[in-house]
Amino acid sequence: MADVLRSLRLGGRGDPARACALALGAEGVALSLLVGDSRTAEPLWCYPEVSARFEELQFTLGEGPGPDAVRTGTPVMEPDLDRVRPDRWPALLPTAREMGIHGVCCFPLGVGAIRLGVLTVLCDEDRRMTVQQCADATALAAALTGAFLNGDRRGKRGGDGNGDGNGDGRPVLGAFLEWPPRLHRAAVHQATGMISVQLDVPMEEAFLRLRAHAYGSERPLGEIADDVVARRLRFNDLDSFDDFGDDTNGPYSPDGGKE
Repeated sequence: MADVLRSLRLGGRGDPARACALALGAEGVALSLLVGDSRTAEPLWCYPEVSARFEELQFTLGEGPGPDAVRTGTPVMEPDLDRVRPDRWPALLPTAREMGIHGVCCFPLGVGAIRLGVLTVLCDEDRRMTVQQCADATALAAALTGAFLNGDRRGKRGGDGNGDGNGDGRPVLGAFLEWPPRLHRAAVHQATGMISVQLDVPMEEAFLRLRAHAYGSERPLGEIADDVVARRLRFNDLDSFDDFGDDTNGPYSPDGGKE
């Protein structure tokens, strides 16, 4: 973990998610940042692939240890999902178990009321997190928080303290925390706006309908958003978004095919 923290400080290269997972002795690690006015969780890096799928699951459902950690500003430690009461995350728990996820611990990135993101750690089959692992993960979350806060200040002032930084509002960070060239959730924001216009509803309700359809169709939210943006899927005027199987009360394809 000392090597990982040094890489953060020096802007080292490589696969940060894999390095963090190895240092923590975890099954997987993911880092998501909160971006935009809606504070959407944008995945920065994940390792291995199951971590990315779990991040997408939490985003699609809007529930889980990650959203709880962001909301409360405190770590959410559930190293054994079998011991979590079913009504806490009713939609997430069954799918997480099917994915082979044994336990999850999430550490928020932030200072006081400031929320920057969340570090998600997937636990191994021992279904526990040692004191050392917890201390290391806490130190990592604090280091990441500092890196992004300091990077944001450099981005506003410029590298020499006088300029405008990179000019696009993104933090200026080392290669170890290089900002992705394309935001993964961009299609979700665009689809939400399109649904809002189609149904003449506020953005918040449009996003709920998008999320409900993703859950009902058992598809990732990003895939549904891509279909909306590509105009393969439209949402007609709904009185309710609980039933997606009716021809006049659910999403439909422009060619008349049912989704």
